[in-house]
Amino acid sequence: MSLVAEKAREKLVKMGVKVAEAGLVIGTWGNLSYRVVKDNSVVITPSGMDYHHISTRDMVIVDMDGQVLDGERKPSSELALHLAVYRARPDVLCVIHTHSPYASALAVARKPIPPILEDMAGMIGGPVPVAEYAAPGSRHLAEFVAQAVEKVNAVLLANHGVVGVGQTPEEAFQVCQLVERSAQVYILAAAAGKPVVLSHEEVVRLRKSYLTYYGQKGGVRE
Repeated sequence: MSLVAEKAREKLVKMGVKVAEAGLVIGTWGNLSYRVVKDNSVVITPSGMDYHHISTRDMVIVDMDGQVLDGERKPSSELALHLAVYRARPDVLCVIHTHSPYASALAVARKPIPPILEDMAGMIGGPVPVAEYAAPGSRHLAEFVAQAVEKVNAVLLANHGVVGVGQTPEEAFQVCQLVERSAQVYILAAAAGKPVVLSHEEVVRLRKSYLTYYGQKGGVRE
């Protein structure tokens, strides 16, 4: 395997610990992957292993058809989901699947998260939809999720959890954190009154601003 793939393994090991310590998953649940464009391959976490005990050797490398190229472990049971997202979104290089509590509560209620926060609109790109229910690890779930993230960077999985995507593991992690925070704020706002949703025009403006100016992309933003 290439040096790029080895570095991808290292990044996923560290990010898996961050995801667990952030409370986005419990135990061995959830999964992460990183697409290596140079090799046309995907590095993915192994099935059923605690994030605090996973090493780079445990990571599995597969091709875009799901065939194992390197690694002795069994890949995540949600491998099909990850591959489907990469096929639908060539711009995405990292997929993280979590089971965070507030977002999962809305997934159980089958309620999408409307664009209620500026950072949500900017980073996620719009409302967080709910993908139709299908059994975990199934081809149908993979298809539903891939369809749902065609235009936004996150989706709730009905009665299941969350999928967040990004161009780096750090961005995908931030997306998952933002989904959880937005879900919590939405639930609290609904309890306090009627949440006011940002207009479509404002969401488009915020998204454009995020893509153009936020961080070190160019320009200055406070």
